[in-house]
Amino acid sequence: MKKFDKDKALLGLAGPVLALAVAFLLTTFVLVVSGLNPIEPYELMIQDAEFPDVQVNIINQTGIYYLAALAVAVGFRMNLFNIGVDGQYRLAAMIAAVVGASVELPGPLHVLLITLVAVLVGAFWAGIAGFLKTTRGVSEVVSTIMLNAIATSLIAWMLLPSNLGVQPPGSNNLTTGDISESGWMTGLELEGGNIYGFTFVAFGLGIVYWFVLNRTRFGFDLRATGASQTAAQASGVDAKRMTLTAMLISGGVAGLTGMPLLLGQTHTYSLSFPAGVGFTGITIALLGRNSPVGIFFAALLISFLEKSSGSLDQFDYPKEITTIMQGLIVISVVVSYELVRQFGLRRQQQKVGEELAAQARKNKEDVAA
Repeated sequence: MKKFDKDKALLGLAGPVLALAVAFLLTTFVLVVSGLNPIEPYELMIQDAEFPDVQVNIINQTGIYYLAALAVAVGFRMNLFNIGVDGQYRLAAMIAAVVGASVELPGPLHVLLITLVAVLVGAFWAGIAGFLKTTRGVSEVVSTIMLNAIATSLIAWMLLPSNLGVQPPGSNNLTTGDISESGWMTGLELEGGNIYGFTFVAFGLGIVYWFVLNRTRFGFDLRATGASQTAAQASGVDAKRMTLTAMLISGGVAGLTGMPLLLGQTHTYSLSFPAGVGFTGITIALLGRNSPVGIFFAALLISFLEKSSGSLDQFDYPKEITTIMQGLIVISVVVSYELVRQFGLRRQQQKVGEELAAQARKNKEDVAA
């Protein structure tokens, strides 16, 4: 059994705590400079979060963000920066919705087919970036950004009524058609609304992510390759194959990001389907330090900021306060983690020095005896 490392645990907690504290202070400073009450907006958001419907919305949004952040975290573990989660998620949701609306199957099989299509499409789209990196050395940062733009244009083209899209009568919106009820995923009905069934699947994937990463040979190879490709190759790991595999898994998880909303509420893909989820996932993965538990609380925090800010404009506070805070969290995360890393290195050097000094004293006493 591994010995609990108190210093490591404290340093791991110090990064996100410091980032949130700095973001909170800077947001408060912005409110003060703007001539607004620096405390009341937070009080209003807490009051809003007491309503059952807002609580359900926060939980549902947490599930969506959790999946997006897990997709990013898989790449981070391999030292890969998958910025294309947003494009992978939207393209997967769109194709899955088209397939789901075009077939009639018994309930479980229908849901399974839609989910499988989403995973395959997301993995394929991310796999393009993985293939370019392993065969041509193209940075995944550049390729995934370009693939995001291509995905956006491709979705817009496929949603045209002359292609795969459907325009409801009297509406300017374009959809993929409605998925029949057999393709819906029932959730948990509460006072405030319905918690999407796929939200629980999302949280379950966090457990799978932890187990695979920490309790399997594949997870060890993944982490080892991310830490040092040359060392991994020396131990017999195919670094290029692991890179491609990590991108495929990251894209597959990204493809699932739209499933809570698609299967639990909209039952169709349309122009109003949320965008930018993948980029928020990057923030959450960074704040949660790629840990399934950390990612959960980070997703919960971001969801709280978004869903509890609905009434701010009624009290003459701009809802963009939450956007400002999210942006400040990103900046604070980068700075605070670097400060904590440097402090950790100095602390480690100090401990090594103390151990060497203690050993030297012991040796001296042994010689004197």
